[in-house]
Amino acid sequence: MHGATSETPSPSRLMIGRPELALIGVTLLWGGTFLIVHHAMRHSGPLFFVGLRFGTAALMALPFALPLLRGVTRREWLAGTMIGIGIFTGYSLQTWGLQTIASSTSAFITAAYVPLVPILQWIILRRRPRLASWAGVALAFMGLLLIAAPKDGLSLGRGETLTLISTLAIALEIIFISLWAGRVDVARVTFIQLAVTSLLAFACMVPAGEAIPPFSWTVMLSACGLGLMTALIQFVMNWAQQSVSATRATLIYAGEPVWAGLIGWIAGDRLPAIALLGGALVVAAVIVSEIRFEKR
Repeated sequence: MHGATSETPSPSRLMIGRPELALIGVTLLWGGTFLIVHHAMRHSGPLFFVGLRFGTAALMALPFALPLLRGVTRREWLAGTMIGIGIFTGYSLQTWGLQTIASSTSAFITAAYVPLVPILQWIILRRRPRLASWAGVALAFMGLLLIAAPKDGLSLGRGETLTLISTLAIALEIIFISLWAGRVDVARVTFIQLAVTSLLAFACMVPAGEAIPPFSWTVMLSACGLGLMTALIQFVMNWAQQSVSATRATLIYAGEPVWAGLIGWIAGDRLPAIALLGGALVVAAVIVSEIRFEKR
């Protein structure tokens, strides 16, 4: 898998280079998007919002990709389409869930994609997970139950269930990015995946029975602002994961629920203590899944 070179020398794991710093900045931006989407869902359906958000992002990426589009390869079309399908599925379900759950809860549940990455690497890339990865999965599952418990006992509500399913698609997106990293042009693939996500969202509005909402400045400004952030986030992920492995990248992404929880707390979100404990277990799962028990 591409990007594995960043893990070979033991000192490099402790170093934070420009790709890692870029991913940390992306994670901070990512954490702030949950609250924006949560408020925008009062005025728009999820598919229209995702389509507008990623359509704006594709337009932002177009000037960088346009001079290069003539040389696009079949591999880049495949990579951009597969990553785009993962993004569409993950963001649409996550946005749908944000209609009924708090942004902080959504962010903590979304963090469960991190322990899923090693499992999917085993299935797709034939790389067997370590014991620490299985421990991370168990901790994440317990954390999810505690997050959902305050509202529905030990059963997941609709919003939590949709967000939980979205984590599988988000994990696949990260696997796909690492799978093709270093073998495709970053600008071209970024534009293709953003355009595919937007087109799929708009196309699915009809079978889903979702109507175009009345004009709202809240929706327009939120979607266009997030579109700019999304273009930057996806471009940086594609660029940085050329030299940062999928597992190391996901550990950095684990800061997302922490930033989202902090921003949500500043905005007035108040999670019950048991849900905060569940969130702590999810973050702990991320950290435990990266622990190496064997001696080097």
